Order: sequence, then structure tokens, then C-alpha cells
Amino acid sequence: MNGEVHLPLVLALDDPAATLERVGGKGASLARLAAAGLPVPAGFHVTTTAYQRFVQEQGLQGEILAAVSSISIDQPSTLEAASQRISLLFAQHSIPADIAAAIRQAYAELGGGAVAVRSSATAEDLPEMSFAGQQETYLNMQGEDMVLEAVKSCWASLWTARAIGYRARHNIAPEDVSLAVVVQRLVPADAAGILFTVNPLTAAHEQVMINAAWGLGEAIVGGQVTPDTLVVDKESGEVVERQISSKDVMTVRTAEGTHEEPVPLEKRTQPVLSAKQVAELVRLGMQVEQLYKQPMDIEWALHEEHFFLVQARPITALPEPAAPREWKLPKANGRYMRSSVIELMPDPLSPLFTTLGLPAWNRVYKQLGEELGLSFLYNDSFLTTVNGYAYYDLSALNVRFKDGVRIITLSLKELFKLLKTAQKRLEEDARPRYAALSQQWEAVDLQQESAARLLEGVTELVKVASEYYLTIQSGVLPAAYMSEAAFTAFYERLIRRRNDPPALTFLLGFTSEPIRAEQALYDLARWASTQPRLADVLLQLSSEQFREVYQADALAGVDTDIWQSFRERFIAHLKRFGHAIYDLDFAKPVPADDPATLFETLKFFLSGEAPNPYDRQNEAQMRRERATLIVLTRLKRGPRLAAFKKLLKWAQTLAPLREDGLADVGLGWPVVRKMLREIGRRLVRSRALATEDDVFWLTLSELQQAVSLLDHGQTPESYQDIVSKRRATWKSQSTMNPPVALPQKGGTRVLGMDFARFMPARTEQESHDVLKGVGASPGRVTGTARVIHGPDEFQQMQQGDILVARITTPAWTPLFALASGVITDVGGPLSHSSIVAREYHIPAVLGTGMATERLRSGQRVTVNGDVGTVTIHEK
Repeated sequence: MNGEVHLPLVLALDDPAATLERVGGKGASLARLAAAGLPVPAGFHVTTTAYQRFVQEQGLQGEILAAVSSISIDQPSTLEAASQRISLLFAQHSIPADIAAAIRQAYAELGGGAVAVRSSATAEDLPEMSFAGQQETYLNMQGEDMVLEAVKSCWASLWTARAIGYRARHNIAPEDVSLAVVVQRLVPADAAGILFTVNPLTAAHEQVMINAAWGLGEAIVGGQVTPDTLVVDKESGEVVERQISSKDVMTVRTAEGTHEEPVPLEKRTQPVLSAKQVAELVRLGMQVEQLYKQPMDIEWALHEEHFFLVQARPITALPEPAAPREWKLPKANGRYMRSSVIELMPDPLSPLFTTLGLPAWNRVYKQLGEELGLSFLYNDSFLTTVNGYAYYDLSALNVRFKDGVRIITLSLKELFKLLKTAQKRLEEDARPRYAALSQQWEAVDLQQESAARLLEGVTELVKVASEYYLTIQSGVLPAAYMSEAAFTAFYERLIRRRNDPPALTFLLGFTSEPIRAEQALYDLARWASTQPRLADVLLQLSSEQFREVYQADALAGVDTDIWQSFRERFIAHLKRFGHAIYDLDFAKPVPADDPATLFETLKFFLSGEAPNPYDRQNEAQMRRERATLIVLTRLKRGPRLAAFKKLLKWAQTLAPLREDGLADVGLGWPVVRKMLREIGRRLVRSRALATEDDVFWLTLSELQQAVSLLDHGQTPESYQDIVSKRRATWKSQSTMNPPVALPQKGGTRVLGMDFARFMPARTEQESHDVLKGVGASPGRVTGTARVIHGPDEFQQMQQGDILVARITTPAWTPLFALASGVITDVGGPLSHSSIVAREYHIPAVLGTGMATERLRSGQRVTVNGDVGTVTIHEK
């Protein structure tokens, strides 16, 4: 028989050879449960070899393929006709004698009696799709003849109408499927049901759900009865929800098989399971989940106080878990705020950044605290998370007013020292050190490095990045804020006359890194416009299409040399500016990873409708110089002139330095992401992860363990289920609107003073047509709101839209070229959004606290940057 004579026709239930290919999905799962010592009814497998032999020796394969070749999945009648034709073929032929003999022998060794005969297809009960109910099960089969007939009926059920249609819709070729059969002792169940190791209604992974009914489990599976439903907390074992149904019918055994009969009246509303039985069933469910390392759907039966597992398969579809309803404080009397560096973390954090990034920041904060004499404040959890969002833990500052004054006084001396050396520390130490380490790792062949060395390098780069940011935060940023505030106050009160320009005029028109990035992209577009056909072809591409073609060697319709030149220029642009971050969390791509985010702005520049950014900057520079000359001419001499010149120089020096500093926060992120994704690639190869990017959803300790195993040639455990849970949790958390301060009532009280009126976000606003915020860039504009949650939505931004975002960072700057106004949840007069909006001369209202929650793309809104309001014109 061409080599197949050596393949087994029958296998013991727990035989190690019971693989998916030989015994199908259901059989392989039962074999795995039995081999692990779990309570599975004894039985045996009739392997796929037996099915294939039957089909081959009876000459059925050609007729089967001919029958299914004429189906149309949109016409159920064709599926039914094919199924009936194939079913008749099976009924007309007998099982070959040697196969029948092998089944008889296995049945006899099982002890004969009542058995369950279950179909087990080779494309069934798999994690990526569910074939549940596609093939048949026959219960209470007794005697050799009934068992053999049931086996053949199971084989035929591989070709039911629903199974044929299901496979066709999932592009599974009919010649690629086969069927095994599982024969097991029938459990004469007093009760039966289903256990889900995750709550299938809410996706709560900390809960299990149990369905239970009297008799055999077919009444539940077939929907003839509403079972009892119990939801149980895994950790405590407490039943958190209990629904006891009226169970009117149950499936029972008969001489010919099974049938439904009424449940005795006294048992209809009686709970099926006792508390002790519930606890035992949950324990078994947890063992199965740990064995498979993923959520499981388990069918069980109960007979004489003993549980039996009759089927287990991965849960293939879960709803998104519900977002938490409460903002539970890590410390009962704590104070938590979202400000400063947290403005660069608008979304919930990835597990890896939470366990690697935040600790690095906390270590440098602790060092700063020692320098300032504030070591009590900067502890190991100074940066912490609540519902996945980053918060500063300011609990140590929950003190009386006089103690707060003393703390501020003690730290002022050291703080002024840091401010005085801000520029030097940034330009001569922090940035060169950060750039050197980034360049060093960029030059390394990552594929040749051990996984442990890659992780060491990542840790090293994150440490230097945190030190770089703290250099900005402890020097350039506060110095810039103070210098602008001091100059503005002095100018508005002691210098400005009725027709003089506002103080802002003196601080615009400087070149900073985000502006240089915009001008470089404009230069690229201007060059592309001079090349034959290049601009026309690029303008026809979508962002998604550009993502696919920009690295290709050729582009249809464009001369190859021109395209190569464009690619070189574009890649050089990414190398120069592609490290700008959308989010401090290194799990988020940067433009160097996904340049499609820049493409809509590039197309805007190619269209010829975009203002020239050089002209805009030159105009602002001319207005600044003219205003300065007027003031200098008017003052001539004296203390006011000296103060004006000193304060102006201080503010003008620090304004662009602040933007340059922020623009380089992610200088090492492109290579950090490459290094982590290289580790991820190796974990995918070992099947521990499904994709390279799943590496960001591991914790540092998990990654360290996995890296150690990789380097020692061992296979790490699968993290795929853990990653899936964490991604789902992150997605639910991302729908929340984090309060700027916790607790939500009184959380703004720090150092004995209430900072509520200084906080930029106003999450407590009532639901009406006007949102209040901070007027951060003057002017008034009415337009179409465009809510953008992240770089993957940048392509939605159209020219003239009003940009609505949680927060913007330097990497968002290309959208400002398209925007007619800006609205954010978080931010103030000195945040990045404010600075760039002023440079682009577009109105901005920041710190609304809830714009992304209250506004929808397409609504007409008015942004009034003069008074800090957003008016909603359309619901």
C-alpha cells in the first residue's frame, strides 16, 4: 500500500504518536490531557490513516473532489447537494476488513460497553479558528456493529454542508483535510457542562465561567436547555455571579443512543453543582489552562462525584476586556499627577517600558533628589502607573503649607545651580554621550550579537536616554519656561504700549529641530517636483501604498535613476530626523520605522498649495527684528533698556534650545527598537512569540529569562497567550481618559497648596458645547475637527482640519503644516504644541482634559486661542 502499511490504524488515547496529523485536533487535545494525568475517559484513536485507506481503497477521492468542485459558498443548496452526494458514497461502501478488525480489537480491549464516538478533523480545535460543531459525535454506541457504523458516519461527516462551506470560506483546500475518530468510554453523566477559563462575556482573565445542566452535555451544546451559569474568581474561588436556571430537559441514554426527556420537577431549579464541586472543577480548569498556556473551552461530565474532561480546545474569540471603572490609588492617601515628562506618555505604557523604562527614569530622579536635598521625594516608584497610565507619585509632598515652603527654600540653591549650567550640561555632556552610544550600536551587526548582549545594550541606551532627558528637565526646560515668563511679564507691564506687538513676537522665527525637519521635507518635495513624472506618481499613492514601495528598487511610471535618487534622499531624511518620538514608550514606532506618517505632509508640499516654511520663518524673523529695533530705539538707555536686553537674550537663547532638546529625546530609540525586535525575531523563531513586536509586551524579568534560554540553546516557554491578554488590556485602558491628578477630588493639593488653577487639563468639565482650556496660541478659526490618536492615523489628516490630540510631541510637527488649529487634552502655554502652533501662526487651545473624548472627527468646531475655548457647532 505504497508505504502506508506501517502507519498505525489505531492508537491508545495517550500514545505519544497521537499527533494532530494522525488523530486530528480533538484527538490530539484529548491525548495531551490524558498524558498529563488529567481525568479523561479511557479510549482509543482511529487514525487519519484509516480514513485515507478507506477513501483510497474504495476509490472515493476523485468523486469527493468532483462533488465539492461545483459548490458556491453563496448558494447553500449547492453545499447541501455536494454533502448528500458524498454521504451516499460513504454509505454504499464498507470499511476494509483489516481496519474493521483493528477497531474491533481496540474496542474489546477497552472493555466493550457504551462508548462515545467523536469526529476529530485535522483542521479542528486549533487556536486560530474553531471548527466546533462541523463534524458529528455519536453517544452511547454499544457493540462492535454500532461502533463501526458510527466510525463510518463520522468519516462522512467531514463532508457535511456546514463543514464544506466553512472550509471554503477559510480557503482550506478539500484535498488537505482528513479525519480521525476518538472512541471513549461513555461517562453516564449525572451532570455535564462547559467551563471557560476566561469569562467569555467580558474577557476577564481573572474569572472562569461554568455552565452546568443535568444529564449528558448534549442538551447544553445543542441549546435545548438553559444551564446554570456561575462566574468564579480564580484567585479566591469565590462565586461572584450565580444564575440558577429552570432546567426543563436533559439528555439521557437509551438502548438506541440518547434522547431528551423532562427533568424531574424537584431538580429543575436545584443548583447542579455544590460549592465543593465548583472548587474542584475550577482547579481542573486551571490545570488545563496551565498545560496549554492559553484560555480554554472545556467540556466536562460528572458521575458519582468524579469529574471527567471530554474535550478541551482553545477559546478562539474573546471580546475586548472592559476598561477599569475606577482609578484605584497605589497608596490610599497618595497624590498622583500627570505632567512634565508624562506629557510624552499620552497612552497606557507597554509592559516592557513599564519595567525597563520607568525604573531607569526613577534611578536618575533619585540621583537628582540627592543633589537637591529631596531624596525623600524621589523614591523607586516616583514614576508609577495607574490603570496603565504613567503618573508622578507626589505623596511625599502631601504636607502642610509651612513644610512645603521649607522644602522649596532648601532646594532653591541647588536648583539655581542646575539652571545656570543647563546649556553647558546639555551640549557638552548629555547629548554627545547619548549620540555616541546610539551611533556605536547603529554600527553593530545585531544578528551576530548574543541576545543577552543586545538586552544589555538596550538597558545601557535607556539609562543614557533617561539621563539625557533629566538634563533637559532639570535645566533647559525650566530655564526656558522661566525666561519666557520673566520677559513676558517685564515687557507687558513696563515696556509695551497700545500699538506694540505682544511679547510672543520677540520669541518667534528661530530655527529649531522640528522646523529644520519640516524645511528638509519641503526641500525634498521641491526637488521631486522638478523630476519627470515623480511628483505625479507620488501624488497618486496612498500612505499605505507608499509604506510598501518606498524601499523598492523601482516605482512604476518613474525612471529608475530618479527613483533611486529620491529613495536615497528620503532615507537620508529619516536618518537625520527619524528619531523624533510620538511617544516616549519605545514600544511605539518612530518615523524611521514607519515613514508613511510623513507622506501626507510630503504630498501637501508636492501639491504646490502649501506655504513655504522658509517664507513663514523669515516673516516671523523680520517682525521680531522690527519690534526689537522699535523698543531699543525708544528706550535708548537706562535700567529698563538693560533689563529688556538681558531678559530678551535669555528667552531667545533658550526658546529654540528647548525644542532642540525635546526633539532628541528619542535619539537612541531607532536602534533600541531594532535591538529589541532582533530579540523578538529569535523568540518568534522559537515559537515563544507570534510577532517580533510582541517583545514589547513582555516584562523585563520575562525577557531576561527568555534571553538566557535563547543563548543557551534552550526553548523559552510560549508567551503568546500572555501577550494576547496584555494587548487586550492595553486596548481597553486606552479608551480611558486619565485624570490629570489623583485622587480626582483634592489631588491637586500639594505642599499644602492647591494647584488646580495651574493644572493644564480640565477633566471635570461638564458636558456642554464649550470646552475650556488654555489659550496657548492666539487667533480664532472655525473648521473640521480631526481626532488623531497616534501616527497610524496621520493619513486621516486633511489640509485645513483642526488637529485634536491628547498631546503632541516634535514628531507630530508635520501635521501642523496641514492644520488650521490645534486642540489637545494635555498641555499649556509652554508645551510643544503651543510653541509649534505659534510658529505656524495657528490658534491653539490646550489642556482641555477631554477633547479627544468629547470631540469626533468631522464635527465643526471653533478654536479661540485668545480666550482658551473650543465651541462645538455640530453634535
